[in-house]
This record gives sequence, C-alpha cells and structure tokens, in this order.
Amino acid sequence: MAQGQIYNHLKDEKSNYLTQHNTNPVQWYPYGPEALQRAKDEDKPIFLSIGYSSCHWCHVMAHESFEDIVTAEFLNQNFINIKVDKEELPDIDNYYQLACQVMNGRGGWPLSCFLTPDMKPYFMGTYFPKDAQNGIPSFLEVAKNMQMAYENDRENVLVNAEKITEALKQPPTVEHKIEFEGHYPAPMAILNALKNYQDNDFGGYGTEPKFPHFAFYEWAIEHMLEGMVEPDQGNHIIKTIEL
Repeated sequence: MAQGQIYNHLKDEKSNYLTQHNTNPVQWYPYGPEALQRAKDEDKPIFLSIGYSSCHWCHVMAHESFEDIVTAEFLNQNFINIKVDKEELPDIDNYYQLACQVMNGRGGWPLSCFLTPDMKPYFMGTYFPKDAQNGIPSFLEVAKNMQMAYENDRENVLVNAEKITEALKQPPTVEHKIEFEGHYPAPMAILNALKNYQDNDFGGYGTEPKFPHFAFYEWAIEHMLEGMVEPDQGNHIIKTIEL
C-alpha cells in the first residue's frame, strides 16, 4: 500500500472489482444507504456504474474516463457516483440491465446508469469512449447532457424515469419498449468504433486475456441477419465465433 495514496469510498470493500477502482479520482461509493441518502440530501442525480473484474471494456472505460481528472471532477461535482460489482449484487445488475434493454433493446457491461436520487433510471447505456468517434458521443458529453437534463428539464426527466420504472414492472417484451429522446448509435457505428481493437489474426477484440462477450456476439448476429452489418465486419464476427 503506497504511502500518501488517496482513496475514494471503496477503500474497505471486499470485492476485487471494487478495489480495482478504489484509487480512481472519481469519488465512488459502494451501493448502500450512505450514497443514497447523500443523493437525496444534495438533490443530485446518481451515476451508477456496474461491471465485473474480468470485463475488458469495463477496464477500458475505467482507464479512459474514470482515471481522467477532468471527467472525475465533473462527476464528483454533479453526481453521486456509485460503483457496483455485478457478481456481488446480481439483483441490482439484473434490474438495471432490464432497464437498459427496455430503453435501448440491449444491455451489457460496463453498464452506465443515470438515475434520479430515488434510483429511478432516466438514461442508460453501456460503454462510452473518452473521445467521440463514429457517431458515438464521449462519456463526458453524455454525463454533461444528463446533468443539464436533470438541472434544466427536470419535469421531463422525472416523467421518463417514471415511465421506465412502470415498464420494468411488466414482462420484458418489445411492446413495452420506451420511446426516449436520446442518442442511440446504429449497429455499424458501434462496430466501426470497435474496429480499432479488432484482432484480425485470432479473432475477437483487444489483447490477451480475452473473454468472449456472448451478449455482444448474439446482438451482432441478430443485426447481421437483418442486413444491418457490412460484410467485412460480419466476416470478423463469424471468424471470432468459429475460433
């Protein structure tokens, strides 16, 4: 343990995933009454980030955004920030994954949740890059837009949050998908963003150790069958699965 090291509120957590983030400049709280009460007392929205220790894109987003001083200062000033290990609190993960699917048609990790102080979701996403690319906004842009929405368009935020919460009480079917004003990138925008990490020799994305993201490949195949994925990207997905 380095002398003079500055820790956030995850310092004494048992989860390996949470301790991986206990020196982030983001002032993370574990999920619990302290963070929830502070959100209510300060009337601040909550940024809830859910992931797990072997998730590649969780680590990418942490390095790009949660270790970035400018991003951390904005989050600390405008949100109460909560980090959850999906393996430690699977019920929390399941609930907000369902919310993400209701809003976007899909979920995944890292899961990025913008919530009212009473934990109702008003915007959901997964990985956002540090810098905007191929139509995908940067994480800081998303966070700023969500803070502005909560500050300046509170009525619509609360209406959206209530609609989503009501939808979550119903079976998760397509009929209950909420139409929501926001930016949701097209399949090729996502795949083009991942192209920089594509391993053309051995399939998949990134470098070792690699962990297959089955939900992502299922999503990709569905869009390939709908003709929404270009051949070169489709061939890479097929090669990855075959390998």
